[in-house]
Amino acid sequence: MKLTIKLKQVGLMVGAAALLVACGGQKPETKMTEVKRYDLKDFFKNPEKSSYQISPNGEYFSYMAPFQDRMNVFIQKAGEAQGKRITEVTDRDIAGYTWANDNRILYLKDNGGDENWALYGVDIDGQNFKPLTQFDSVTTQFVDDLDGLDDYIMVALNKRNPQIFDPYRLNIVTGELEMLAENPGNIQNWQTDHDGKLRMASTTDGVNTSLLYRATEKDKWETIMTTNFKESVSPLFFTFDNKNIYASSNVGRDKSAIVLFDLAEKKEKEILFEHPEVDVDALYYSKKRKVLTSISYTTDKRHRKFLDKEMEAWFGKLETALPGYEIGISGMNKAENKAIIRTYSDRSLGSYYFYDIANDKLTKIEDVAPWINEDDMAEMTPIQYKSRDGLTINGYLTLPKGKEAKNLPLVVNVHGGPWARDDWGYNPEVQFLANRGFAVLQMNFRGSTGYGREFWEASFKQWGQDMQNDVTDGAQWAIGQGIADKDRIAIYGASYGGYATLAGLAYTPDLYACGVDYVGVSNLFTFMQTIPPYWKPFLAMMYEMVGDLEADSALLAAYSPALNADKIKAPLFIAQGAKDPRVNVAESDQMVEAMQARGVEVEYLVKDNEGHGFRNEENRFEFYEAMSAFLEKHIGDQNVAVAE
Repeated sequence: MKLTIKLKQVGLMVGAAALLVACGGQKPETKMTEVKRYDLKDFFKNPEKSSYQISPNGEYFSYMAPFQDRMNVFIQKAGEAQGKRITEVTDRDIAGYTWANDNRILYLKDNGGDENWALYGVDIDGQNFKPLTQFDSVTTQFVDDLDGLDDYIMVALNKRNPQIFDPYRLNIVTGELEMLAENPGNIQNWQTDHDGKLRMASTTDGVNTSLLYRATEKDKWETIMTTNFKESVSPLFFTFDNKNIYASSNVGRDKSAIVLFDLAEKKEKEILFEHPEVDVDALYYSKKRKVLTSISYTTDKRHRKFLDKEMEAWFGKLETALPGYEIGISGMNKAENKAIIRTYSDRSLGSYYFYDIANDKLTKIEDVAPWINEDDMAEMTPIQYKSRDGLTINGYLTLPKGKEAKNLPLVVNVHGGPWARDDWGYNPEVQFLANRGFAVLQMNFRGSTGYGREFWEASFKQWGQDMQNDVTDGAQWAIGQGIADKDRIAIYGASYGGYATLAGLAYTPDLYACGVDYVGVSNLFTFMQTIPPYWKPFLAMMYEMVGDLEADSALLAAYSPALNADKIKAPLFIAQGAKDPRVNVAESDQMVEAMQARGVEVEYLVKDNEGHGFRNEENRFEFYEAMSAFLEKHIGDQNVAVAE
């Protein structure tokens, strides 16, 4: 059982002609055609139905759908046409949910974007609703589903100390909590074996990480390895005999590989798979059959290496039945003979299917966004260019459908993180901008994850410098290819991407005609002084990666856009959630004040019921409407031919 929401403890967000650009070929001629102009809400409204899962016994589907404009959980018996809503959340979308057992659903929700994730339980008939971990200023981490104990799971809570998480056994019916161990102050992650026994943990002093292990829960913890944070052995799960672990490791290599780690000998025993271009960190297995099934990794797109002939065979049948789409497994029943399948592409949010594996029968359940015709959407094309100091920068270029790839208005869209990456697939922001006539360039600048340790370390203490140069070089590349109009370049991003927007306007003021900063960092001093309490154990690492508040004060001052706002001359639009725990609202406030003091155009949108990004549908509509008008005003093509 896994909660479908993925919560990162450290890190910011939430990020046809181009086919020949990487090799310098000629761009094909594109005939002008009419394109359908979609309503803004078509891109940003809640899906009709999404997040399908299947019950452990395979008798029910679950999914999320809007109720009073908020995403709630519904249950539908297999074979029946309609589902029944079992939750009634109206203040904020449910962030993620899972089946705890055949009769009970668990879900996560915070309060207005504060990221204090609380866990709630409800039966599949809508009865016995229970707040399970709803405490003031406490967030919940999922540890283990405790397979075989239907009414219990293991969670970690920062209830005793806001900076660290203790493991608890939680009764999902009564809410009773039993502390299993007291965190001594340096443990950041807890890990169980296949029997649900707490047998591994990782510690950090902010820079060095240690793996702890014990043979049984009665034994004392033993340190089996200590590494600097630049190297890591990340345990994925125990071997099926519970004696060793499978892990993703970059120790002694540049790219992370999937390895077998011998706990008794305290060393790597075998490399299962590595890739010369990218990190590999995803390994899957069959709980029922106790076999490894596949490994996935991402270059320009996602790829799989199958380790199990049985899974490879039925997955191959799916690829034959659903050509042209990427395929994902959304859920399987406990017997592993029924699955929920999800398709997607760069131009489609795809569909959900029910797959009877034993009988090889595939049945369509639902289109995620039936109001969008994928033929109207633009292609996202993988591209590469060289940075000024010779690094290969991978990215994606999306050109507006029906327009010639020449002198287009361009939005440079910088991903958040910054230690994350952009991927190929349907992106509503990108498709919306393309539908409005803008080309969109996304790049995985240095520091973006997945490209190895050297590429990642090249970003250290480079905010506003080489990291920003990679973004600038991407914009110049698009201009040099003749794709972008040099006088109509905008920069946009969220979180770190918001920082990059502000840095782009401040440090390359003649490149961009305007910028859009969404929950972005503006002042590197105040940013690191207002981080959530459970980030504080990582401050030493942040100082090494971004800059020390004292030793590197001159660097941080030089590359804090709020302290260099006198360099900005292009118009700016800023959007911010008032409850943002990662990038405090003061980051945007001080930037707006600095712009206003100089009389430079700045628009500001603040939402009191939002955090690090706008989750509520009506707030998304308002933000993208304002963003669209802002971009149209400053870089828009007033002669775009559209068909309503």
